[in-house]
Amino acid sequence: MSSKITATIITYNEEAHIGACIDSLAGVADEIVVIDSFSTDATVEICRSRGCKITQRELNGYGAQRQYATSMASHPYILSIDADEELSPSLARRLMEMKERGFNHRVYSFTRLNFFCGKPIRHCGWYPDRQIRLFDKRYANWNLRDVAESVIFRDSVRPQPVDGDILHYRCSTPEEYSGTMTHQAELRARVLAAADGSISPLTPILKGVGAWWTTLITRGGWLDGKEGRLIAREEYRRTSRAYSRARQLSADAKDEA
Repeated sequence: MSSKITATIITYNEEAHIGACIDSLAGVADEIVVIDSFSTDATVEICRSRGCKITQRELNGYGAQRQYATSMASHPYILSIDADEELSPSLARRLMEMKERGFNHRVYSFTRLNFFCGKPIRHCGWYPDRQIRLFDKRYANWNLRDVAESVIFRDSVRPQPVDGDILHYRCSTPEEYSGTMTHQAELRARVLAAADGSISPLTPILKGVGAWWTTLITRGGWLDGKEGRLIAREEYRRTSRAYSRARQLSADAKDEA
């Protein structure tokens, strides 16, 4: 017996990517739910022209936004994809075959191939970057974290790997990527500030150096050439900024108490 899929996408000013993302879902998604954070570009119009079900809602954490998208789905199986991602042709074919036969697992995982300014990155911890993106919402859901959100499920459930890549186009320019990392640092800072324990003046530097070393050396980023070095540098900047901002937020909270 065949199964049906609802694809969910959260968006904000994604006019450069969203059309290709939606087009890659052809034959796979029976319904596409878009939760848009009040885009000011043509994102909503592009989604509407392709028949998506659109709701606009403020972004108050990625986990909560993804879970809200899941709650709007008509079908039990959810395929979560980001606006700057596409299904590779091989993955799309595989999912259509699985749909036709009917799903026999509750949670599925895919590999994700990340691109930096058009170049596929095979190291830096960016590949295979396995992601759980297809699941039965009756047995799995998103946690509600503001950042580093993930699909959660019972211990008895085992994700089933699926052949084929999600293609993730992280940025068009180094400046765009740097801006994204700055935003992520701010989100992570809130999480760190809310956790117990103090952050010493040296922690931002030490954590930043650790992130740089892990990306460039431990995870082989140097094998990706100049792109790997740029990614490692941004990991240092993102991590050190997150801890610096968390330290400042913690100090401000104490002053107000």
